[in-house]
Amino acid sequence: MGTRQIEFQIAADPPPRLDKALSRDVPADENLSRTRLTRLIEDGAVVISGAVIRDPKAKVTEGASVAITVAEAEESHIGPEDIPLDVVFEDAELIVINKPAGMVVHPAPGSPNGTLVNALLHHCGDDLSGVGGVKRPGIVHRIDKETSGLLVVAKSDAAHHGLAAQFEAHSVERYYRAICYGVPDANDPRLRGIKGVSFEPGNIMRLTTQLARHKTDRQKQAVLFHGGRHAVTRARLVETFGNPAGIALVECWLETGRTHQIRVHMAHAGHGLVGDPVYGGKRKLAAKAFSPAAAEAVRNFPRQALHAAVLGFEHPVTGQTLRFEADLPADMENLIEQLRAPLT
Repeated sequence: MGTRQIEFQIAADPPPRLDKALSRDVPADENLSRTRLTRLIEDGAVVISGAVIRDPKAKVTEGASVAITVAEAEESHIGPEDIPLDVVFEDAELIVINKPAGMVVHPAPGSPNGTLVNALLHHCGDDLSGVGGVKRPGIVHRIDKETSGLLVVAKSDAAHHGLAAQFEAHSVERYYRAICYGVPDANDPRLRGIKGVSFEPGNIMRLTTQLARHKTDRQKQAVLFHGGRHAVTRARLVETFGNPAGIALVECWLETGRTHQIRVHMAHAGHGLVGDPVYGGKRKLAAKAFSPAAAEAVRNFPRQALHAAVLGFEHPVTGQTLRFEADLPADMENLIEQLRAPLT
């Protein structure tokens, strides 16, 4: 595998740590994130004024000469697979995909292939310039296997670094459409009594809790109010179904992005998602509130009724504002049609 040498000098008033100083002063066109630089330091690939330094916390002085040996991106151990993709946008730096329900984003012990990453390795081929020293797509956020919708993936280190920073700063626009049990409404006294639930102007439900892995079921997330990670979800009522109304279409948006966040938050509020096998549960619908066909469609919906409908962010390289929308998939559209059908 080939290597290249990057040489530069530490500028005035360097940060106290070597990794931070290198991150500040390394030429921008090298597209080396601080995480990658830390790894290079620990691997002995960084020479400061003639001496190899392996401690990311080491001090460095103004004017010190830096030589970094960087290996060219190596091939990923994950194999490419010819799987069709719904590509919404693509350029040299990133790709936006409308992921179908049923597709896992990244290979894992239970899903070693057939994933979005396998498909992207085939689709992008030699266009992947390398993320973290490996020719692989840079996954900066994920959506659950059975959730459909929009996902952005980095094709270069620069894009990966820039997108990750936006997700960390919670500046990425993400709107979801969900079909839930019940009707989230500010006039519902039950909701007023649930800790972590409040309402903002416009009948917008705000859910503010901590989230952490469930103590006994490791596949689930649990709502906490001490410990865990801060999580904020907002939900707006779009349409109600049934007479009396017992199902709703809601628009949810994320201030934070935690595992299963919308699913666990909506369940905490008593509005679990239709079809969600983990949090939603099977609910008994009010007799005669829905047509038999609609009630059966709700009962048999095979996945959580959740779709990542809108994704907006700043292009990490060009600075252009990008915003994408994906229509509801056929299964959710069909369910809504059944729910709208008259009771006759």
